[in-house]
Amino acid sequence: MTAPTTTAKMTSAICRALALNLMLALVLLASATRDAGAASARAIDADVDHALSHFYRSVGGARELVRDAAGVLVFPSVIKAGFGVGGEYGEGALRRGGYTEGYYNTVSASFGFQLGAQARTVIILFMSEEALGSFRRKQGWKVGVDGSVALITVGVGGSIDSNQIKKPVIGFILDQKGLMYNLTLEGSKITRIDR
Repeated sequence: MTAPTTTAKMTSAICRALALNLMLALVLLASATRDAGAASARAIDADVDHALSHFYRSVGGARELVRDAAGVLVFPSVIKAGFGVGGEYGEGALRRGGYTEGYYNTVSASFGFQLGAQARTVIILFMSEEALGSFRRKQGWKVGVDGSVALITVGVGGSIDSNQIKKPVIGFILDQKGLMYNLTLEGSKITRIDR
């Protein structure tokens, strides 16, 4: 009869450890995004302008892609923080025809080994009015559930894989140096916010 008791104690200890890791991750994430959470509409718009300029310099043909898209959702700084269990948070804007239509945040949780914090820029292009309309009709749009985002990679010579551009929703993830690889947006929840 000691085996079930030992198993129950181990399960309880594991749950406590996971809960502690989650709390630590949330504290790290909250401290890393404290200033982002208080961003004004003007500050978000300035950050979006800067992120788009970086995107245009880093990715050949990016300006034309944005021009041809029905809408572009830009999260200038998505902070990922964690200690065992982690999370991501960022605020950005949806633009149509160069003008801000609304403000959004992105939130996700992650599991597995991670320690510290890092920032990245996320740019999502809605290549058709139908795809943009589907996004706008949702109260909270979850990547992989409510819609797929085809992450674009850069091929030989810095060229973009044109086959992926034919998808209705495409995404780019950039760090300070340019495009990042082997990342995903799956599970990220995007919600409209007031600013």
